Amino acid sequence: MHLMQSKNRAAILGYGAYVPYYRLPTTEIARVWKGGGSGPNIEKAVAGVDEDTVTMAIEAARQAVKMSGVESLGAVFVGTESKPYAVKPTSTIVAQALGQHHTLAADLEFACKAGTEAMQVITGLVGSGMIEAGLAIGMDTAQGRPGDDLEYTAASGGAAYVLGKMGKKAVAMIDCSTSFVSDTGDFWRRAHQRYPRHLSRFTGEPAYFYHIENSVNTLFKETGHKPSDFRYAVFHQPNPRFPVEVATRLGFTMEQIKTGLLNPLIGNTYAGSSPIGLAAVLDEAKPGDKILLASFGSGAGSDAFCIEVLDGITRTKGTNTTVRSMMERSTKIDYSTYSKFRDKLGK
Repeated sequence: MHLMQSKNRAAILGYGAYVPYYRLPTTEIARVWKGGGSGPNIEKAVAGVDEDTVTMAIEAARQAVKMSGVESLGAVFVGTESKPYAVKPTSTIVAQALGQHHTLAADLEFACKAGTEAMQVITGLVGSGMIEAGLAIGMDTAQGRPGDDLEYTAASGGAAYVLGKMGKKAVAMIDCSTSFVSDTGDFWRRAHQRYPRHLSRFTGEPAYFYHIENSVNTLFKETGHKPSDFRYAVFHQPNPRFPVEVATRLGFTMEQIKTGLLNPLIGNTYAGSSPIGLAAVLDEAKPGDKILLASFGSGAGSDAFCIEVLDGITRTKGTNTTVRSMMERSTKIDYSTYSKFRDKLGK
């Protein structure tokens, strides 16, 4: 998809994130499975026994709505690949918890880019004038087969964004976005299968790097932007290495990506990965800062956004718990507790 831009540009009016308290050290996974792993990640966030995608989505959404001050949401979209019900929307549960009934509600799925996919749809609805404001959520309790490399990074968490019309309270403007997709079978999970499968080395070059580079380079070509125009850059984080490498290939520095680089401490939150990285950046951003956001979803595709921080960001400071604070409040667990929490026993 070429550049998507509207005369009535949508803005981020509020945002919120959620990271569970529990952390599983990767050394504990290696102890049980005698090695392995996928990079220098230290630990990953694990949803508790009483948490799932719905409860976490509600936590993040409440923060986003509170910050925005919006009372009526024209749409509620949840991007996830770990919805609790195969046939029952997560979005309606979230909408009910927020007291929203006269709203469009749907779940979106595109592996790890379902969260940014929700942001694009809401941006279009706002830009067309169909709705005044909507809620886009990227949230997951990611799955990894016991002993598989995915288990070292498959984590829980994500973020929510209230997007609406421009105004004095706007936190940031969605200046433009673009997408790039192809039929690439790098990662999949068939119906009735509990855990996803992947093609190992093919998840890198022909999938992650190929799609992100194409979406970002298209955005650069059609806007005239270059890496130095951006104060921050956030890339999907399947592991600690990939986002650093793709940033280098595209001409970004470690200084630009370090604020949103969360994988080493919380793992890969799938549909929540790039959205929560963006939330961490917004926690520290100042008016005038430009942010590049680039997601990736297996199957495969990437959404790239140009986001400009506005004066409204100053009113948000101290409103919500920051992403970094959520990352710091943690309790380490062992593999047996993790297995109980994620219902891996006897499966």
